[in-house]
Amino acid sequence: MKLLFADDDPDIRRGVTTLLQRSGYTVDAVSNGRDALTYLINGDYDAAILDIMMPGMSGLDVLTQIRERGMGTSVMLLTALGEVDDRVTGFDTGADDYLPKPFAGKELVSRVRALLRRTESYTPDVCTFGDVQLDSGSYTLSCGDKSVRLGNKGFQLMQMLMRNPKKIISANEFMEHIWGWDSEAEINVVFTNISFMRKNLAKIGSKVKIRVVRNAGYLLSYGDEK
Repeated sequence: MKLLFADDDPDIRRGVTTLLQRSGYTVDAVSNGRDALTYLINGDYDAAILDIMMPGMSGLDVLTQIRERGMGTSVMLLTALGEVDDRVTGFDTGADDYLPKPFAGKELVSRVRALLRRTESYTPDVCTFGDVQLDSGSYTLSCGDKSVRLGNKGFQLMQMLMRNPKKIISANEFMEHIWGWDSEAEINVVFTNISFMRKNLAKIGSKVKIRVVRNAGYLLSYGDEK
């Protein structure tokens, strides 16, 4: 899962980013509202955590802008204790949750998990393509009576392919969605994970293939499909 975190306090930004990464999330962190809006418009995030009081553009302004664009990204607002009016405005604008400062790290992670569960309720727990199924609850890829459990990155890569079976997905798109803009990983990590996934498909006896489209990217095919 990929998150955007926006807060102008560098200590909070570092601490929350580290906490969320240790909890298994990919995180892009920014220090102001304008950058948050740019990232949300150009990125592909499962949820965003926005501090209300930020320089340049407030978290409420960012929320207003993305909702006006028809973006349904789940948003949690961080508010100062007692800012009731801001919380009401946030919900009226389209916020999904809020958390008053100061907050405990465990509570933030718990609220993020709840937020993402609500987001996932709009998508199936099991993706199917050809003769394979991908279970998001167990990270299991299966074909008939054979299955293999995937790691977090491999699962996300296969999920992207199976949810967009007719779409060519570039290596840069995989990189952006799974590893994040600020990741130190290099593009070769995508090629390595594609290779591992092909081996996993062969291991479970699937006829599903990950095809490469020259100078474009990857997509799934089944059997003799071209």
